[in-house]
Amino acid sequence: MEKETLAQLQPGESAIIQTIKSEQQNQKRLQDLGFTAGAEIQCLYQNLSGSSSAYLIHGTVLALRHTDAASVIIQQQNRTTSEKTIVLAGNPNVGKSTLFNVLTGLHQHTGNWSGKTIELASGICTMGENSFHIVDLPGCYSLSPVSRDEQISYQYLMHGIVDAIVVVCDITCLERNLLLALQLKALFTPVVLAVNCMDEAPRKKIRIDFEKLEQLTGLPVAGISAGKQQGIDDLLQTVQTSIQNQEPLRLTDSLPDTAPLLAEAHAITAQCVHCDGSHFQQDRALDRLLLGKWSGIPIMLALLAFVFWLTIHGANYPSQWLSGFFAQGGILLDSLLSALHTPDWLQSCILNGVYQTLTWVIAVMLPPMAIFFPLFTILEECGYLPRVAFHLDGCFQKAGACGKQCLTTCMAFGCNAAGVTGCRIIESPRERLIAILTNSFTPCNGRLPMLIAILTMFFVSGSSFAASLLLLILIVFSFSVTLAVSRLLSRTILSGMPSSFILELPAYRRPQVGKIILHSLRDRTLFVLLRAIAVAAPAGLLIWLLAHIDTGGQSMIQALAQSLNPAARPFGMDGVILLAFILGWPANEIVIPLMLMMYLSNGSMIEIENYTALHQILTANGWNWHTAASVLLFSLFHWPCSTTCITIRKETGSLGWTLLAILLPTATGLGLCFLLQQILRIAGLA
Repeated sequence: MEKETLAQLQPGESAIIQTIKSEQQNQKRLQDLGFTAGAEIQCLYQNLSGSSSAYLIHGTVLALRHTDAASVIIQQQNRTTSEKTIVLAGNPNVGKSTLFNVLTGLHQHTGNWSGKTIELASGICTMGENSFHIVDLPGCYSLSPVSRDEQISYQYLMHGIVDAIVVVCDITCLERNLLLALQLKALFTPVVLAVNCMDEAPRKKIRIDFEKLEQLTGLPVAGISAGKQQGIDDLLQTVQTSIQNQEPLRLTDSLPDTAPLLAEAHAITAQCVHCDGSHFQQDRALDRLLLGKWSGIPIMLALLAFVFWLTIHGANYPSQWLSGFFAQGGILLDSLLSALHTPDWLQSCILNGVYQTLTWVIAVMLPPMAIFFPLFTILEECGYLPRVAFHLDGCFQKAGACGKQCLTTCMAFGCNAAGVTGCRIIESPRERLIAILTNSFTPCNGRLPMLIAILTMFFVSGSSFAASLLLLILIVFSFSVTLAVSRLLSRTILSGMPSSFILELPAYRRPQVGKIILHSLRDRTLFVLLRAIAVAAPAGLLIWLLAHIDTGGQSMIQALAQSLNPAARPFGMDGVILLAFILGWPANEIVIPLMLMMYLSNGSMIEIENYTALHQILTANGWNWHTAASVLLFSLFHWPCSTTCITIRKETGSLGWTLLAILLPTATGLGLCFLLQQILRIAGLA
């Protein structure tokens, strides 16, 4: 059985350390002793009682209790003599993760901007009778680590298992990429140079002399196009030959000087790469439009509005079709359960609890996600998102934060937990913590369907264009609140000066639309949907049970909702709404189904064919546009979902910061709802 923690290793077994899940003080102590990501460790022997083991790490033998060793997450090394470890290294945004996916068949997320790979990824690649263990490192510009993702790469290269290093370079910016390759050449052997994006060379009129490049660098070179899976066999053959001809060695632990290597990289590129520069002129022409002082922001807002409009308008029809499909499925399921003589209570539990909740989540969530994620991925792939960060850096600087926080905010539209993890690309610990604490102020995909539904039902009379504009306004508002809270944090508990802002603006690329749609549906949409389904099924069961447990003339769920009414009223909501948000903590996607099941006294959901039916249920239970406005505000700003909370705890290593990350958006949402009610009361509208 594959061992998962260091405590499970038996004498004689070796492993690679992945991460440490322990209290912050103990975690730092272990790291100081060399227990870092990528480090190789071997279990030597256990003590007589079996409570502790001695481990060999970095040439030192250390004893560790199994209770502490259980916090060290490992990847066991069960390598055969024919299985060699190939490490993929390179600058950010050169296609390492794409190459990793091609070699291993895994689905590491890729995008045309730096910071996408923020953990070690590993997999197996088979070529004939040989198999290779492939390790994909986070991107780094050199071996002088600054950000956390660069530190992960450095630690693995210095202490991990390495049989060969493949340095992935982009043919359009080879000179900059060569610095890392030359550094690694001075430290390791063998090193292979993989020149990626060869399919772009003809279009950008770039020619490269591979024979001279090999001669001047002293490295084996292979030209590839990872996105189109071209040249992969030649690369693997080159790596295999290099391993056979050169013994894997770490030549030195001292880093070479950067300045001479930069001059060498420039000289090599000047002799080996020939281009007329037309692709640079095309990119600069696009930049003048997209980054223009007067045109950049309007174009950015127009693009976002278009994405939201297409998501809202396009999702209506498949949502209605899915609702009808699941209604027919419910009839068939009812007939099947009746034929099996299922007890009435169990039949009601399955149909009105689990099935109705599941199908509502799928019908409402799947269509907008299937549209939004591919559109958003296209913006990533073509290189536009870093330009958005460039536009908004001034806003974050004034808020005492880092412009790269814009990129983590963009990631949060898909999933707040992913946005929190993405904060590792921010070098400053203070600014990284600000980004983590405010990441959930951005509405994720779990909240977008609810926002869209409420806007469509109560404010725009079914107009998808007007709904998209209002949604854009809400997004801009949430961004403004993010800046305000970031500024508050930077002036109080996280005070300090903003760090420097250095961000690569990658070359524009034509997105591969077919692959983007496929990968977005498979890696993002289905992943998030399955997570929501896993939560929706037990939630539907729980709510059905609460709705059918009698507590003196009323159900338990009604009693809970009524008890929360006094607390919810000052904020323009009722006890049902507040309880739905509380019970929806595992996943925001189930908040509206929870409301419906509580509003319907029999504890079951009716068939929701369209927003009209949903609107009728809500208005029949006291909703008006005032209520809808309060729910919109609280949907934007409330506690993060359970997955995000766990991720924050892991990233910060602190329960205190996690609690603050829960308190900040919740206090903001309740404060805004209360302020809205006071304004309405003063205006005589409440």
